[in-house]
Amino acid sequence: MGSGSSSYAPKTIYLDVDGKVQKVSASFYQLFISSVYRSTAIMMVDPEACVFNSTEKEDMFQNVLSQVAEQFSRAFRINELKTEVTNRLAMLEKRVELEGLKVVEIEKCKNDLKKLRDEMTSRAGGRVNCPCKYIFSDDGKKLTPRRDVPSYPKYTLSQETIEALKKPTFDVWHWEHNEMLSCLEYMYHDLGLVKEFNMNPITLKRWLLGIQENYRSNPFHNFRHCFCVSQIMYGMIHLCNLQEKLTLTDLGILMTAAVCHDLDHPGYTITMYQINARTELAVRYNDISPLENHHCAVAFQILSLPECNIFANVEPEAFKQIRQAIITLILATDMARHGEILDSFKHKVDNFDFTNEEHVTCLKMVLIKCCDISNEVRPTEVAEPWVDCLLEEYFIQSDREKSEGLPVAPFMDRDKVTKPTAQIGFIKFVLIPMFETVMKLFPQIEEIMVQPLRDSRDHYEELKQIDDAMTEKKKTENMSLGGKKK
Repeated sequence: MGSGSSSYAPKTIYLDVDGKVQKVSASFYQLFISSVYRSTAIMMVDPEACVFNSTEKEDMFQNVLSQVAEQFSRAFRINELKTEVTNRLAMLEKRVELEGLKVVEIEKCKNDLKKLRDEMTSRAGGRVNCPCKYIFSDDGKKLTPRRDVPSYPKYTLSQETIEALKKPTFDVWHWEHNEMLSCLEYMYHDLGLVKEFNMNPITLKRWLLGIQENYRSNPFHNFRHCFCVSQIMYGMIHLCNLQEKLTLTDLGILMTAAVCHDLDHPGYTITMYQINARTELAVRYNDISPLENHHCAVAFQILSLPECNIFANVEPEAFKQIRQAIITLILATDMARHGEILDSFKHKVDNFDFTNEEHVTCLKMVLIKCCDISNEVRPTEVAEPWVDCLLEEYFIQSDREKSEGLPVAPFMDRDKVTKPTAQIGFIKFVLIPMFETVMKLFPQIEEIMVQPLRDSRDHYEELKQIDDAMTEKKKTENMSLGGKKK
């Protein structure tokens, strides 16, 4: 403020032109104002000097207007703006054209890659340097069920079937895949898991379809085996009254781990084969439970699909814990860890505490192990066909090991093993000790599960005695024939 003249001279002046703010240089604005001022001053001092005829007036105003228009054009750089906008528009059009060509080329490359991949897969008999059906990629659609829910009918289970599902005597050989899917669906509803996890019933159906279609048609490790393990788990939950001792979340973890525990099993059973053959699974998982890690990975690939995510309405932190618990149980099915897990349970069982998280986790690991190898708790007519299936799978593996010069486990060698010799040691030294340990915590399983195991042991020992007697008889006959020839 003050009366002194300011040394500041603005360089830009902003004008409101038809509601839009425009800027002009101060020099032009000052020139225009001074011209108008001088003309006005002349008219005021010498009005007669400002007397013009109409033509002169029009020429003068035209001249002034032209100068003003030129000055405004320069001020607002209209021509330069037009040129700039035209150039930028041309550049954008060219860029759009080039990007469009890139998209076309990318799509062409994608199609070429797909054709090449399909050709390689067909030449390799459905495999690309990997013994597994499922090849990891970003294409999650491989896990989407090939058929949707409408073709998966809802069966109404009879009361007789509902009761039979809770017992090891359930005959798993008389059920088609759709019927087994309906039984699994019933188990989730009956245990209250659909309500507990706020599952969409249609999502449950789609998830079960996705599970079923990601089990291979192996002689043993197939969807029927998955159903057997899940059905025995459901039976043990009822038989041991686990609803009263464990949370619904624990029951959901047990059932889901049972359903998923052998997903996409390649049919080559033991971990040592994967390691010795240096399969892609062994390399991927650094020789640490390669099959079981693969089962976990496929399970959560399926659950990652929105249409198959039965845990979609579970809070993220709760889902994280559920996921870790399911992984822990599936990894526990690796028989290489059998002694470690059973010993840990033996140390806890005499003073078992259902409020102790470590104790409960150990129990769940042992339960899924029991269910995974539980065929011999079933009646002989149901259990024995599974032995044939397992031996067939073993023999396929041992034949391949022989052809590749790899070590062969004696219990898998078709030239050395028989059904009785395969089962006796397994029942005596693996099954009975584990189930008898669980019996300490749940005495009610003795009659329904442990006694059938003892009966099965006796059955195969009798068969072995018969086999041994026949072998000895043949040996004696051959010796007699040899003596007569002499």
